[in-house]
Amino acid sequence: MQRYFIPSDQWKDDTVTIIDDDYHHIVNVMRMKEGQSVICSSNGLSYLCEIKQIDDRSVICELIEKLTEQQELPISVTLAQGLPKGDKLDLIVQKSTELGMEHFVPLQMDRTIVKWDHKKEQKKLDRLRKIAKEASEQSHRSIVPVIHAKQSLKELIQSKTYNHLWVASELEAKDDTNHSSSFKAAIQQVNEGDHILIIVGPEGGFSEKEISYLKRQGCQSIRLGPRILRTETAPLYALSAISFYFEEWRCEV
Repeated sequence: MQRYFIPSDQWKDDTVTIIDDDYHHIVNVMRMKEGQSVICSSNGLSYLCEIKQIDDRSVICELIEKLTEQQELPISVTLAQGLPKGDKLDLIVQKSTELGMEHFVPLQMDRTIVKWDHKKEQKKLDRLRKIAKEASEQSHRSIVPVIHAKQSLKELIQSKTYNHLWVASELEAKDDTNHSSSFKAAIQQVNEGDHILIIVGPEGGFSEKEISYLKRQGCQSIRLGPRILRTETAPLYALSAISFYFEEWRCEV
């Protein structure tokens, strides 16, 4: 069943009004009719709704039933990603949303090749927010991840309190033959309700200055297997492992 995230100002009593891109998707893409059902979500709540009226600019739905869903990770994950080249950021946000990411922060780092000016940044952020919304609808999330403005490492670390700060460093994959930075050991320290920050570097990785700064701030390096992963692969590896550990493996033990 199709799901749509509708802003709170479009909800009134027991009805929700769908407009703009979501209206176009319902009417012109899905070709839905009055009497058919959709799921509407806002602020972490979802409702089964019936389409009552379709006009030239809006679809009006009636709330039928509040849904009880458990689609979200039992922990909060913020992914901070060094800006990559090309359209890799689109893929990272889309797939990380499907895997349960709650916050996304683009990072300007020492080895970042891409530079965002103010005008380009707003356009990029708008696109990433649209991608996150569509991915949340497709994967039946209860929320849409928050896409934050670009930050520096210092701004990132000082902006929020996290229970766990992890750095996905390619150096650990090459040099950690004793697995002292085991991802397994790190994830076993996490409790439900904790907030994890995962920092991934750009194509060129972290500079020595950045690694030194992160270590001083108490960040823990994690080893994502013995191979060197691309910048767009590392966050998906980490989020997949987190999902498996908390949503599949732990529920069996």
